Amino acid sequence: MNEEMVLTLAERSIYTILLVAGPILILALGVGLLVSIFQATTQIQEQTLAFIPKIIAVLVGVVFFGPWMLSKLVEFTTDLYQNLPMIVG
Repeated sequence: MNEEMVLTLAERSIYTILLVAGPILILALGVGLLVSIFQATTQIQEQTLAFIPKIIAVLVGVVFFGPWMLSKLVEFTTDLYQNLPMIVG
């Protein structure tokens, strides 16, 4: 296993992580921003108010994006296992 293979594997791993986690993180960021704007306009400064909408949004996002996320992870893992003899040996 040479340096190029290690770097390629690390690059593909990070790309897959970002691709899978991205939609959920963007969803949580958007909901957090909306809740923050709502809190600023209504002057409600409750610290725990932001958590419940984010949790609900992330759960809905996992239900909606879950099959796609799982297929991307399975595709990456299958490709990794198929190339395992080349990586190890």
